[in-house]
Amino acid sequence: MDGPDFDVDFKPAHGQAVAVAPNVQRITVNNPGPFTFHGTNSYIVGDRSVCVIDPGPEDEAHFQALMAALAGRTVTHIAVSHTHRDHSPLSRRLKAATGALVVAEGAHRASRPLHAGEINPFAESADMDFVPDRRLSDGETIEGDGWALTALMTPGHTANHAAFALEGTGTVFSADHVMAWATSIVAPPDGAMADYMASLEALLSRDDRLYLPGHGGPVKEPAAFLRGLRTHRRMRERAVLERVRAGDTAIPDMVRTIYASTDIRLHGAAALSVLAHLEDLVERGQVETDGPPALMGQYRMAPGGAT
Repeated sequence: MDGPDFDVDFKPAHGQAVAVAPNVQRITVNNPGPFTFHGTNSYIVGDRSVCVIDPGPEDEAHFQALMAALAGRTVTHIAVSHTHRDHSPLSRRLKAATGALVVAEGAHRASRPLHAGEINPFAESADMDFVPDRRLSDGETIEGDGWALTALMTPGHTANHAAFALEGTGTVFSADHVMAWATSIVAPPDGAMADYMASLEALLSRDDRLYLPGHGGPVKEPAAFLRGLRTHRRMRERAVLERVRAGDTAIPDMVRTIYASTDIRLHGAAALSVLAHLEDLVERGQVETDGPPALMGQYRMAPGGAT
């Protein structure tokens, strides 16, 4: 298997509450884009007493759609997977309207400190105002009337990324860590490739049957899909090592070769992905650079590195 079999056949039904599993509804925000696909998915879990997962961006139409779907029901919890602006900001307005408890891993933070002179390219995407009412740790469970959600810490896309397992059903709300339509963006310093790969392994140790992601449609065979993602990332790592071994010292040169068939408008995001791999390879002693790994750094094979 060369990589995951991506599924781009998804009907967003913007603004409509769509049943996607027993006692689970999905409402997709009308915020399509290169990083959001057809839009961000919010989920309502439960029947009369419910949890809203990832309420989404500050969007009036989406807020009204959520409130219409929640009419006559009690919202006890708002669970936030991570603090990118397409997932978390509406939690504040929804909390004010419902009195629900906001839960998450924590506030936004980078996966590592910024290097001297470094600028976070995704800084504007971060919801720096988000503060949960309750911080969740890995394996911690929140409960409502007829449902229980267990937090699965899955850092990588962001440092504070969490998925949520719906107990007794084999269903996981995988947010942006695992999606059927594309690989997750791992962009330093917000994200870290070593963390992302470790999170894949943690999910592979489970026996789940369905993933409901933050964008796009469901992942119906998660174990096979996770193995495909792992293979895909390892192939990208090998491609990066091959370019360094071939004499490419700069990330833009590597991107032009590795992503030759990719729309050039996406080469900026591709460069961040290559940087994420290089950070990991430097940490593991396979590649060297003068100073900390950076987009404009110079790279070479480390003595005794991979052959």
